[in-house]
Amino acid sequence: MKNIGNMMKQAQQMQAKMQEMQAGLDSVEMSGQSGAGMVTVTVNGKGEMKKIKLEKAIVDPEEIEVLEDLIMAAFNDAKKKVEAHVAEETSKLMGGLKLPPGIKLPF
Repeated sequence: MKNIGNMMKQAQQMQAKMQEMQAGLDSVEMSGQSGAGMVTVTVNGKGEMKKIKLEKAIVDPEEIEVLEDLIMAAFNDAKKKVEAHVAEETSKLMGGLKLPPGIKLPF
């Protein structure tokens, strides 16, 4: 019975750490780029877009579709970086604990 009590205590501590990490994701910012740096998109740790920076040379009314594609590519690049950061931080919290396939944290 003592082991179950310890496991419950560890689970509560892990849950508290996960909540802290999730709260801190608002302050994490990652930037993604496309078009050789002509388009930069910054997202927070929750994947919400915070800023877009466009070089003037990329803004051409005749090439709107290209610009749209570049913005999407930069956003996807930034989002991948955020997902990798979250996975790394979660892994640190879990201490190498292996989860069953299909279960992702944070929930």
